[in-house]
Amino acid sequence: MASERMTGAQALVKVFEKHGVSHIFGYPGGANIPIFDALRDSQIKFVLSRHEQGATHMGDGYARAGGKAGVVLVTSGPGATNAITGVMTAHMDSVPMVVISGQVGSGSLGLDAFQEADVSGVSYPIVKHSYLIKDPEDIPRITKEAFHLAETGRPGPVLIDIPKDISSALFTPEFDAPMELPGYEIPSKGDESAVQNAAELLHAAKKPLILAGHGVLVAGGSEQLLRLAESLQIPVTTTLLGKGAFPERHQLSLGMLGMHGTPYANLAVKDCDCIISIGARWDDRITGNLAKFCAEATKIHIDIDPAEHDKLLRMDQFICGDAREVLDQLNAVTRPGDTEAWRKQIDSWKQEHPLTFETDPGLEARYVLNVLDSLVDQDTIITTDVGQHQMWAAQFVRTTAPNHWISSGGAGTMGFGFPSAIGAQFACPKKKVVAIAGDGGFQMTLSELSTAAIHKLPLTVIVIDNKFLGMVRQWQDMFYEKRLYGVDLDGNPNFVKVAEAYGVRAFHLTKVEDTEKVLKEALDYTDGPCLVHVEVIKELNVFPMIPAGGSYEDMILEAPKK
Repeated sequence: MASERMTGAQALVKVFEKHGVSHIFGYPGGANIPIFDALRDSQIKFVLSRHEQGATHMGDGYARAGGKAGVVLVTSGPGATNAITGVMTAHMDSVPMVVISGQVGSGSLGLDAFQEADVSGVSYPIVKHSYLIKDPEDIPRITKEAFHLAETGRPGPVLIDIPKDISSALFTPEFDAPMELPGYEIPSKGDESAVQNAAELLHAAKKPLILAGHGVLVAGGSEQLLRLAESLQIPVTTTLLGKGAFPERHQLSLGMLGMHGTPYANLAVKDCDCIISIGARWDDRITGNLAKFCAEATKIHIDIDPAEHDKLLRMDQFICGDAREVLDQLNAVTRPGDTEAWRKQIDSWKQEHPLTFETDPGLEARYVLNVLDSLVDQDTIITTDVGQHQMWAAQFVRTTAPNHWISSGGAGTMGFGFPSAIGAQFACPKKKVVAIAGDGGFQMTLSELSTAAIHKLPLTVIVIDNKFLGMVRQWQDMFYEKRLYGVDLDGNPNFVKVAEAYGVRAFHLTKVEDTEKVLKEALDYTDGPCLVHVEVIKELNVFPMIPAGGSYEDMILEAPKK
C-alpha cells in the first residue's frame, strides 16, 4: 500500500516508531527544527539534556542498560561537535547508538554557512558508519540501515547527518525499501575445528583462566559462560567492562584484572598456563608489557570482530564468532581437566591478599564503596565516572548480574557517569540506579541535575570529593617525583547546595560512623534524584597497580610504608 506524502523529518520519525524507539535524548537548534516539529506529533518521549555531551552519554547508558540502540538528536555545527565526545565513548566501548545531526541546507554545504561543520567527515574515525543524506527518498532505507549496523555484529554508533532542506522536503516514502549493505556479514557460530582445538587446549591445561569481556554481555552469553566455568572448574576474571558477565560473588570469580585489578586476578594471570579471552580485546590496561604478557601460556581468543585476530598478541587459537553461540559450541565438546591444585592456589591468594581499606585516618572512598556494596541488591545498576573512584568501585562494588555495571572503558571519558545513569534509569524505570562520580568528572556534566530533577528520576548520585584530579595526582606522585601540578581542585563547590539549587535532595557525608546511615537514607529516597556529597581524605592512591608498560611481575600491591 502506497505511503502518504510527508516531510523527510516525518518519515524519519515514522521509521523510529516502526523500530520501537521509545526515548530520544538531545538538544534543539535551527538545523533540526523540522525533526522536532515532527516529533511533537509522536508518542516517542524526548528528553532534553542540558548539553549535547550529556545527551550522548544518556543514550549510551540507555543502550547498555536496556539492550537497544540509544537515539540522540542534535543540531549542526557546535551541537554536533559537542556530541562527538559521547560518540567516541560509545565507539570505543562497542555501544549501539544512532545519532541524528541536523545540518545546514544542501546548497550551503562547504560554504562555511552559519553553524556548518562537516559532521559526517569529523565522525568517520569514531563511528561504525556515517551518512550524509542528500535525497529525502533515502531517509527510510538509511535509517533502517543505521539501526541494523548499530545493533548487530560488534555494536557501535552510527551517525546520520540530515540537511534542513532534506528533512523539510515533501515526498512519498517507501518504508519497505531494502537495505543496501553489500559485504556486511555478521559472524555467528565459530569454525568447528577451531572450537574443538580450543576445547582440547582447555582440557590439557593445569592452570587455565577465563578472561570475560564486554562481548559476553553484548552477546547475552553470561549463562553459557557460567556453565563453562562451572563444568570445567576454571576461575574467571573480567575486564572493567566485563563486570557482571560472571557473578562476582561466585567462588570462581577473581574480579577485575589489569592495571588496577584485584591482586589474586593479577597473580592468576601471571601464573596461568592457558588463558581464553571471550569478547575482550587485549587492550593495554590489561596486557601492559606485550612481550611479557602470559608469555608461556597458551592463548585462545573468541571475538565477533575478525579485525581483533592477532591485533596485539599472537594467538594459539582464534575463533571468530558470536560469544554466546561459540560458548554453546564449547560447552558441547569440552571435557573437565584437573584444576583442583590451581583453584586451591588461587583461594590461598584470596586469603593472603584481600582488598582492604582503613578507617583510622578518616573517611576513605574504599570504605564508602565497601559499605555501598553491602547495601545494594543484585538488581541495582551502577554507573561510574572515570578516575580513582572508578577503580575502587570496580574493586569493591561487586556486580552479580549482566548489564548492571556501566562505565567508560576505552575512552575513559570524564563526565560520563551521571548522565549515563539518567539514560539507564529511563531504560529500566523499575530498577535502582546509582551513579558514582568523582568531584572532577561530576563538574563536567552536573548541569544534567536539571534533567534528572524535571523527570523525577529516583536515582542516587554519590560524589566522591577528594579535591584532586586523583588519578593524575597519583601518577605525578608515583612517577614524577611528587611534582604535583594542575590537579588541585580546592575550588570545588558545596555540592549539597548545588544539588539543592536544582531542587535535588542532598546529603553531606564526612564521618566514618555516619556512612551506613546516610547511604541507606539516600538509597531509600525515591521521590526524585538524590545526591550524596562524600568528602574523603585527599591523598590516597589506588592499589594494586601495574605501572603503564609494566608486566604482571611489576605489580605494586600496596603503598610503600613511610
